[in-house]
Amino acid sequence: MIFITVKFAVRPERADEWLDLVDDFTQATRREPGNLFFEWSRSVDNANEFVLVEAFRDGDAGKEHVESAHFTKAMDEMSYAVAAKPQIVSIEIPGMDGWGEMGEITPR
Repeated sequence: MIFITVKFAVRPERADEWLDLVDDFTQATRREPGNLFFEWSRSVDNANEFVLVEAFRDGDAGKEHVESAHFTKAMDEMSYAVAAKPQIVSIEIPGMDGWGEMGEITPR
């Protein structure tokens, strides 16, 4: 599994429209056969920061993602809304295939 987290610093005047701006990209990525998850969150500390948590089946699926037409289009469109280069963490985790349960807490 390729696990990726990206922080996007968004221009203040574009922050409230960010999720709409990336919606086509999000939906297209979620339809990719190698995508395991693709989820956005807005920072509770900084309203102009969005965090993307995503994972792909393997390196080939990740490569297909960054070579897709929707990725190229989204990178161009997002460039007009970001305030700085996004910060990324990307790591391959052998043997993982997505989310697992956390053992330290159980609903009561």
